[in-house]
Amino acid sequence: MDDASRRWLLATLGPATDTTDLDQRYARLHSLRAVALEVLRERRATLLAQPLKVSLSGVVSVDTSGNVAALDRQIEELEDPATPVPGEETPGDGDGPGGGVLYLRERPRR
Repeated sequence: MDDASRRWLLATLGPATDTTDLDQRYARLHSLRAVALEVLRERRATLLAQPLKVSLSGVVSVDTSGNVAALDRQIEELEDPATPVPGEETPGDGDGPGGGVLYLRERPRR
C-alpha cells in the first residue's frame, strides 16, 4: 500500500488506527474500500455487543447509540460506488468501461 492510500485510510478511520493492521488487511483484500468497510463494520459490531445505554440515577448516564448511527452513515457512504476512493474508478467518470458518452449514428441505407 502506498503512502497516499494509507493517509486516506487514516483520514477515513481515524489517526489512532493501527497501520500494520491496515497493511495486513489491504494485502488480503486488495481494496481500500473493502479495508475501510471491514474496519468500520468491526467497530459497529463491537459497539453493538455492549449495552448502548447505561444510566445510574443521579450519577452517570452513557449513550453510545449516536456512535452506532454515525458508523452506519459512514458505512452507507462507503458502500455507495459513487463515493470516491483512491485507486478506484468512479462509475460514469469517463475513464473506464461504462463511463463516457457513446454517440449512436444511423448508418446510410443502401
